[in-house]
Amino acid sequence: MEEQKYQQIIVPPAWYWLVKPVTRTTGHKDKRRYSPLVPCILQLYHNFLVPPVRQIYDQNSRMRRMSVFPQHGTALGNLGRTANEIRQEAEHSKSELVSDLVNLSAGARFQAIRSLPMSFNERKTVRNRVNSVKLSKTVLAADCRQQVSRSFRRFRASLASARQHLIIWQDTLKEIGGRFGTSVLSYFLFLKWLLQFNLFSFIINFCFITIPQIVHAPNISSTTGFRGLELLTGVGYFNQTVLFYGGYNGEEIVSKPVYNMQLAYFFTIAAYLVLCWVSLIYSMSRSFQKNFVLETGPVSGGAWRLLCSWDFSVVNEKAIQYNKNNLAIQLKESLSERLQEKNKMSLSDRIKHLSLHLLAWLLSLGLAIGSGAGIYFLGTDPELAFSFSHNPNNLRAEASTLLLPVVVSLINLIVPLLYSLISKIESYSNPRAKIYISIIRNVILKMSILGILCFYWLNFVPNSISCWESFVGQSVYRLLIIDFIFCLLGIFFGEFLRNVIGTMCIQSLGVPEFDIARNVLDLIYAQTLAWIGIYFSPLLPVMQVLKLFILFYLKKISLSLNCQPPKHTGRAAQIQTVFIALLFFPSFVGVLSMVAFTVWSLEPSNQCGPFQGLKTPFHTIFNWTASIQNFPESNWVWWIFENILRSELFYYLISLIVLVITYFLWQITQGRKQLIKTLREQIVNEGKDKAFLLNKLQNLQKERREMASYRPQDFDQTPHFNPNWMNTLPLDM
Repeated sequence: MEEQKYQQIIVPPAWYWLVKPVTRTTGHKDKRRYSPLVPCILQLYHNFLVPPVRQIYDQNSRMRRMSVFPQHGTALGNLGRTANEIRQEAEHSKSELVSDLVNLSAGARFQAIRSLPMSFNERKTVRNRVNSVKLSKTVLAADCRQQVSRSFRRFRASLASARQHLIIWQDTLKEIGGRFGTSVLSYFLFLKWLLQFNLFSFIINFCFITIPQIVHAPNISSTTGFRGLELLTGVGYFNQTVLFYGGYNGEEIVSKPVYNMQLAYFFTIAAYLVLCWVSLIYSMSRSFQKNFVLETGPVSGGAWRLLCSWDFSVVNEKAIQYNKNNLAIQLKESLSERLQEKNKMSLSDRIKHLSLHLLAWLLSLGLAIGSGAGIYFLGTDPELAFSFSHNPNNLRAEASTLLLPVVVSLINLIVPLLYSLISKIESYSNPRAKIYISIIRNVILKMSILGILCFYWLNFVPNSISCWESFVGQSVYRLLIIDFIFCLLGIFFGEFLRNVIGTMCIQSLGVPEFDIARNVLDLIYAQTLAWIGIYFSPLLPVMQVLKLFILFYLKKISLSLNCQPPKHTGRAAQIQTVFIALLFFPSFVGVLSMVAFTVWSLEPSNQCGPFQGLKTPFHTIFNWTASIQNFPESNWVWWIFENILRSELFYYLISLIVLVITYFLWQITQGRKQLIKTLREQIVNEGKDKAFLLNKLQNLQKERREMASYRPQDFDQTPHFNPNWMNTLPLDM
């Protein structure tokens, strides 16, 4: 009875010797006895290992049927079998797969067929067989319902495919990502994102400001012919058009209802800036969550880089080699950072490094301050600044207006090269720190120049020129055009000629790398100019759209012919988050402050523009609320404006609510971090439990071997021990 009881039990091979009967020969009869450990081993086996083993066996059976492979799975399982037997078994497995798919619902069947590890033709064959079996079993009403559902799914898939084709540069971006990787692709995605920003701005400004003004007739004060130089300077003929602030007037357009140009101009610009603010906040938070929060902790170590960080979108052979080299460099950088944390420098080395860093920062800040001072004195020179406004027919005076934009572009081109030389003096061992320091210095340079220009435009220009808003718009237009020209020159001299010299003349220089940080900072600088000019030149975004559109193709061609992917990309996704943060602050926040100061504090021109005759542009809101106060049906609007929007208590409560919500979100984030920490500790404890059980089993094996070594005559055969017994245990143990 004992033998029959234990013969019905199936145990793993590694445990077989524990329950294998021991045969002792006494005379003419054999007595089979089982080990005294059998009851406890079987109890442990049935309580802890049988359920997961059965679950894994069922999953493996389903996977074998879903993969349409023979049950043996490998070539070793097919040894000694004929081709017909293997073919019959494969056909049998496919039939079982079809029968399983027929019993599923339509949605589950569709997802199951899509997830099969087969080629497209094999999945299509399986789908046709399933459909034929399903049609033979269904009635007419159910068949019609399934046909309608299938047609709807195909229509939805065709719409999704058409939507993908309508996305601008979809195939081009895939090609760039496949040849050069995601680090270079991030630059083009950022450029595309800015293009969408400016295209949206152009559409709303053109629809709500420009079209009503064109229909109503622009504010033309004089007539000047087109001479060609206006394409660079923005003055002369363009001064009469709706490209700038002076081409608009504040008269009401007679219609039903009446179209107020002052309100349209004010609310259109305000709505665009608010939408930009919301979009930047959302993009920055999403990027920060994805690239900083989720990549911190143990998962972002060397093992993660080695096993999970490969860019599978790359298909070009040369780009694959670049990615391999980049991955090796990242591993070296990660190891060097860890070694730097362990190796502490001596006091003399620290003083030496601090003195070098202090000297480098003094030089870089001195260059930024000197550049800003030069721009200030050049901009405040009355002979250069206002000569054309007093003599608009003088071509020499018109050409002199290009001097300031050219000097600004030369500073933005030369000073970053000097920063690169200064960074070599510091000898940073961490490439990421070197990249961040270079970005900070370039941002300080560009923002200081723009800050000096804005200070000059808002403090000196309104007191010197009658239509000063158009003058500011024209100055921004010139800066944007000259910056674009210098970008073209940089592509030719900095990339094309550098490639020719590095491949033909001085081969030690090699092919130039595509500098992602410098190119993205140039985009941020140009976008800041476009945001500054949005109030003074409502159609300036169309110039930025054309510039970005041309720059995309020129950069793509130059990248394909002249450049290679950067070797030191660092954490490209995190650097992209830094770029979005820089676009928000100080770029967008500074522009928002400048526009708010212009609207709330500066008196508009009395001879041009939609707000002429008002104390400040914001007074158009006061005039509007005073006008609607006479209408009883609009009293609620006046009450909201007077008692809520103009009340300090309202903004205090809004700030308090925002702070409370921020505190709650911060507490939720801290709770999730604590939960993640607890789950990681549980994973470690599970590993310790597995190691404890394995040690127990190993000790039992050792005891069994010791018992067998003392009585070798009691056994008619030596017990078999599987050295790979650990691989037979379930993973969920």
